[in-house]
Amino acid sequence: MLTDQWMQQILQTETPYGTAAVWWAGQMGLWLKMGATVLCIDYYARPDPRRQTAPPIPAEAVRNVDVFMGSHNHLDHIDHESWQIWGKNCPGSVFVYPRLHTASLLEDCLESQRLLGMNDGETICVKDVRIHALAAAHEFLSRDPETGLYPCLQYIIEGNGLRVYHAGDTLRYEGMLAKLQAAGRMDLAILPINGRDGVRYRRNCIGNMTYQEAADLAGELEPGAVIPGHWDMFADNPGDPDAFEDYLDAKYPGKICCLRPGVMETVMLKKQTV
Repeated sequence: MLTDQWMQQILQTETPYGTAAVWWAGQMGLWLKMGATVLCIDYYARPDPRRQTAPPIPAEAVRNVDVFMGSHNHLDHIDHESWQIWGKNCPGSVFVYPRLHTASLLEDCLESQRLLGMNDGETICVKDVRIHALAAAHEFLSRDPETGLYPCLQYIIEGNGLRVYHAGDTLRYEGMLAKLQAAGRMDLAILPINGRDGVRYRRNCIGNMTYQEAADLAGELEPGAVIPGHWDMFADNPGDPDAFEDYLDAKYPGKICCLRPGVMETVMLKKQTV
């Protein structure tokens, strides 16, 4: 499918109450539609010679998006060049991100009134969705001692009767599971599975949950479905979705639906009762 057709498909997909549409965009990139609200999360739209796959929708083709979200200030999560383009091409949009990075986004000439910086424990309402933030430990929590702000966040997005959990880049830390469980059952979770090791540490490539840790988090949360993320984009920072799915099935048989959508494949979510 051509890139402009993907954008058109997102805009034309209908999501009546009790449903949502999701498109995985590689890495931790996620397009999400809840009712009339379109969200673009951690989408890396920049051409990059290190990428194993091209961005499915070029930054210039993105339009009519309500909310752009970034979990932390790495280029494959907050794509500064693309955010500048989207600030111009999507004039009604807002940008959600960890508040600690406000200065760098103002340097990108984004309008301050459209910047919705968040921190751990905060909730905002945008359009028809409710966004709750909690701290992420990408490799560490790294709370800024002067401001109390966290550089990396996870998001829980509620809208149209559904709840989607986007973990950003994180390890598990004490108290994290309780925070997630307090929010209620997730209809979908997208979790990083690329892990961490000494080789990557020596390249200053900080880590995430291993596939086992991510599967155990899914097993304890019991979302309606889970998508393994952060495994495909860069050859030197891989993950193993086959091992994730196998471990999840072996340890938690029949409890969680593991989704492995292709890039920009439409996934329709429906509210399920337990």
